Amino acid sequence: MPGLATESIPETWPARWWETQPDGKVHCYLCPRHCRIGEGQSGFCFIRRNDGGSLVTLGYGRLAAVNIDPIEKKPLNHFLPGTSILSLGGAGCNMGSMFCQNWSISKAKDDHVRAAVLSPAQVVRTAGQYGCPSLAYTYNEPTIWGEFIIDTARLAREAGLANVMVTNGYITPEALWDVYEHIDAANIDLKAFTDDFYRRVTLSKLDPVLQTIETLCRSGRVWVELTTLLIPNHNDSDEEIRKLSDWVLEHVGPEVPLHFTAYHPDYKLTKDPPTPPATLRRAREIALGRGLHFVYLGNVHDREGSTTWCPGCGAPLIVRDWHSILAARLVDGCCAKCGRRIPGRFPARRH
Repeated sequence: MPGLATESIPETWPARWWETQPDGKVHCYLCPRHCRIGEGQSGFCFIRRNDGGSLVTLGYGRLAAVNIDPIEKKPLNHFLPGTSILSLGGAGCNMGSMFCQNWSISKAKDDHVRAAVLSPAQVVRTAGQYGCPSLAYTYNEPTIWGEFIIDTARLAREAGLANVMVTNGYITPEALWDVYEHIDAANIDLKAFTDDFYRRVTLSKLDPVLQTIETLCRSGRVWVELTTLLIPNHNDSDEEIRKLSDWVLEHVGPEVPLHFTAYHPDYKLTKDPPTPPATLRRAREIALGRGLHFVYLGNVHDREGSTTWCPGCGAPLIVRDWHSILAARLVDGCCAKCGRRIPGRFPARRH
């Protein structure tokens, strides 16, 4: 993003969520990996390091990407639709997804990619300068730079800005509400619905992600939408989509939006073909048939699968093409035709 002046921030910043081990290693309990890190070494995420017996983060204010995006790109369809969002990303990740679509930064060490060094105050000023009503912590996994998110999100909320996490949901219960105290919305990747997929393809576990989704949804403090990237031959079977949809319905309810998005071959998973549009449409039909109210398609041009439909009367409420809104028929967050309230955060006016 042009015109950003960098600020002087120390290369290392004191980390949170750690304890010293008897053998001199430090135990990082920010995420479910629970890395035990030796002197001078970094955890799995690359950016949390044992420095003289203390855990430090290399990611405070050190951003690999700073952009202005449509909020629909996160994707969020029920949170401030039609607005722009200042999006920030750093280096590293706490998962090892072999299909990562942002691998050039998520698999990089901090000193390999650097777009800008920004303080929390400068991030907030930049959002105001460009007229963005919200900030997104995104691109790589934001959880691993939680210290910076906490400080930035607090200032953003004080300035009247909303905060959004675009995340894999891989965070411990001990750290969750520290990081999410000032977060208003989250899109959580539910990458598949088998522990085998998570173990083999992402080098992580499914259960902590499900726990994060349940905790955030049930709290009522954070608006949540879910995204599943459908990868041919890996997580796109009818049975798995049914099980995933049934879990969402049973554990967090029919009103939580679910996005099925198309995969393109990338990083280490390049032998499988791109997701056919027909697979996405089939997944949407299955999820709607299981009782979910808001199911969307992403990374494809599909107007029906991008539109918000009223579950009450079937009227098209927000008609989208890719990330653009073509028509909106909401009155103070309710269907203009039948009056049914649509869950989410919408401007208190008629579109």
